Amino acid sequence: MIVRRPAGERGRTQIGWLDSWHSFSFGDYYDPAHVEFRSLRVLNDDQVAAGQGFGMHPHRDMEIITYMVSGALEHKDSLGTGSVIRPGEVQRMSAGTGIRHSEFNPSPTEPAHLLQIWLTPERRGLTPGYEQKAFPDAERRNRWRLVASRDGRDGSVTMHQDAAMYVTTLDAGNKVTRSLDRGRHGWLQVVRGAVTLNGQPLQAGDGAAVSDESELTVTASEQAEIVLFDLA
Repeated sequence: MIVRRPAGERGRTQIGWLDSWHSFSFGDYYDPAHVEFRSLRVLNDDQVAAGQGFGMHPHRDMEIITYMVSGALEHKDSLGTGSVIRPGEVQRMSAGTGIRHSEFNPSPTEPAHLLQIWLTPERRGLTPGYEQKAFPDAERRNRWRLVASRDGRDGSVTMHQDAAMYVTTLDAGNKVTRSLDRGRHGWLQVVRGAVTLNGQPLQAGDGAAVSDESELTVTASEQAEIVLFDLA
């Protein structure tokens, strides 16, 4: 079963410097039909204006993954971490018992485009932590690349949940497949471009909740960037 989440039906927050689309309930947007999917609690598609960003603010008991699409984002946190996240890079921050951080677009001219992803952790009270890794385009082009997993396998960042996150950039006409073990679920998000998922068309911003499907085939109608979550 594949249930499409159309891009235009998502929640939206616009506050001048931030344009954010919410696949699940977030902030002032609440939809009882779209609160979460399995352990996937937040999937925000954010555009941050040049020279703007989120001031220092707290989180706890959440696995927070930032996936950069374009531009850059400067990160600082209460652990003393300071970094700039660029396209092809993935950041994992375990909020655990409590962490404060800020995110700022350092460019004076270019917007930053990112996915901000939250997953509920496998247990509360984890020690806060931070990790950031780059995944070159060649590793993601027309193939799935594991970028986050429970055990950090294949060079992925480690998240404290029984989940895996894959990304790919597909050239037009190319396809990738991925099997789902019995009892597992998937969420596919189209970041850019257009694809079909098991024959069902999806456009940029569309998501799809997947259950009771043993294999997923994604074919690019045009060049596309895709994120896939394998969830318990």
